[in-house]
Amino acid sequence: MIPGLTLHTYDDGERNAMSDAMDVMGRAFDPAYGEAWTLPQLAGVMTMPGTWLTIARIDAAPLGFALVRSVLDECELLLLAVSPLWRGRGIGEALLVDSLKTARRRNITSMNLEVRASNTAIRLYEKIGFEYVHRRPGYYRGNDGQLHDALSFRIDMLR
Repeated sequence: MIPGLTLHTYDDGERNAMSDAMDVMGRAFDPAYGEAWTLPQLAGVMTMPGTWLTIARIDAAPLGFALVRSVLDECELLLLAVSPLWRGRGIGEALLVDSLKTARRRNITSMNLEVRASNTAIRLYEKIGFEYVHRRPGYYRGNDGQLHDALSFRIDMLR
């Protein structure tokens, strides 16, 4: 764990938390892939029941975030992002592990996610215990019109 790293989870559309997530998103997502969300998209999801946003910070500086949505006993990791200068230091792993702990406290038994097939975060998901489910050919369309496959992963938290 990084000294001074704190994780805070928000269950509502807390404006500062969403602003922090947007700040990280602007730096973390490559514009070529068109994966970054807009503030209205984030705010819309945050109004849905069962949604939570976790922000990783050192002091007041946002370094990463995880956005999760749950329905009944399942949840989906919608977004996970870490500022490029802070990658490879355990922040993404801390956010993911914390999201799984939060899910367990909420009696959620499984988490799903989809990720671009070329995304290096796949190694993290597999390290934590997510298992490959299937491939969705041409699921994502980049800003240049190029199609990218998505891989679906799932972790059963009852094991």
